[in-house]
Amino acid sequence: MKLVKYFMTIAMLMISAQVWPEEPAAEKPIDIVVYRSPTCGCCGKWIEHLKQNNFNVKDNVTEDMQAIKEKYGVSKEMASCHTALVDGYVVEGHVPAADIKEMLRTKPKITGIAVPGMPSGTPGMEMGDRKDPYNVMSFDRENHYQTFKSHEAD
Repeated sequence: MKLVKYFMTIAMLMISAQVWPEEPAAEKPIDIVVYRSPTCGCCGKWIEHLKQNNFNVKDNVTEDMQAIKEKYGVSKEMASCHTALVDGYVVEGHVPAADIKEMLRTKPKITGIAVPGMPSGTPGMEMGDRKDPYNVMSFDRENHYQTFKSHEAD
């Protein structure tokens, strides 16, 4: 009888290991460097959005954002209020963290992605229930633009 209980216990342990597998390892934080103006409040909100989505943010406050944009190939058409660098890519404006992660996962041959302007409802630009439709655009140094991801209004 003891032998039967022993085998039953082993069988139950084996079954429970298959039913409740170990949790996956936590996602490694993603390092990102953000350049922003000291006078822009929405940039801080976007940085908080990144931190909430497992980004390790180095926040650089600068008076000369135009020089940063020129240095990293952000055209006037793609410009917004802040510029970030992550794994060799440029991120301009209020790009959702999920779209940045998608770019890093797929590794497209682009300079970066941008949300031109400052559309309501983008991360850091929340305005109550208002959410304007907007596109996250990919861009390169030759000023070629393409829709990376469309976000519809709610």
